[in-house]
Amino acid sequence: MANHQSAKKRIRSDQAKRLRNRYYAKTTRTAIKSLRNTSNKKEAEESLPRVISLIDRLAKKSVIHKNKASNLKSKLTKQVNSLQ
Repeated sequence: MANHQSAKKRIRSDQAKRLRNRYYAKTTRTAIKSLRNTSNKKEAEESLPRVISLIDRLAKKSVIHKNKASNLKSKLTKQVNSLQ
């Protein structure tokens, strides 16, 4: 258990950041999943920039690694471009 005031505050702030990061990560995963399940090219092209923006924000905040973000964006773009 924390003994110092700063350690107690750090525990509280870390917990708040953890919950916030989990929320944004889950929201992004849901958006990625819905984009992958889309078979309509027009809908996919409209939602791709929004999903890429979400992925970039997660990478910027170090919720996911920048290389993972790059891989996700690349694969999603290829998938959208392959739609008929």
